[in-house]
Amino acid sequence: MRTRTLAWDGCLNVRDLGGHATEDGATTRWGSVIRADSVRALTDAGWDSLVAHGVGTIVDLRSHGELAADPPQDTPVQVVHVSVLPEQGDPVWAELDVAAADAETEKELFYVEWLRRWGDRFAAAVAAVAHAPAAPVVVHCQVGKDRTGLVAALLLRLAGVSADDIATDYALSSVNLEPQNRPWVAEAPDDVERERRRRLVATPAASMLGVLVAVEREHGSAAGFLCANGLSDETIARARSRLRQ
Repeated sequence: MRTRTLAWDGCLNVRDLGGHATEDGATTRWGSVIRADSVRALTDAGWDSLVAHGVGTIVDLRSHGELAADPPQDTPVQVVHVSVLPEQGDPVWAELDVAAADAETEKELFYVEWLRRWGDRFAAAVAAVAHAPAAPVVVHCQVGKDRTGLVAALLLRLAGVSADDIATDYALSSVNLEPQNRPWVAEAPDDVERERRRRLVATPAASMLGVLVAVEREHGSAAGFLCANGLSDETIARARSRLRQ
């Protein structure tokens, strides 16, 4: 039996977007798009697994600052860099310091605001997947849950996967990343910081569900969102076909 979770040594949050049921009775294509945490953390064995999977393109969603922090390395496949958010330290982040009562509300508000402010960047990431050569594509950011989660959600919704199933897939990230997150949360200097870290690492399904509802309320569909942010009908169709059988 095929599993969406992939064991690539050095990463914790790698999974195939194939095998999801669509609302019209189809199934998303296996081995076409893989979501991940930063592949720059892969060991040599992990890179061997990525190459053996047939990956032809890596779409890196991280900032220029994050890329600069990577150790020098030649990657064995093509990398397309699409930074979807402003650089760390940009004054805009102070504007987005959302005070929320719980993690679900906080994540939803942040994600919706990201898509409203930088929807063209997220659309560009979808376009990079759409126009990649005919081989598996890996999409990743640093930990593979926020930026990657939104791009994966747009691709899956475009392919016809239900919002509920997309939200369930999103929620897996906090489970996968728990070995990395647990010590970071435990090392917090006080209870206030510990709670802040818990909120940061959480991936509540309700948050992603709320984001998809907001996108579709404003744009009608994932395709409508992508069109409003500059993608042509042809590119949207190509993106959809990456995950349709």
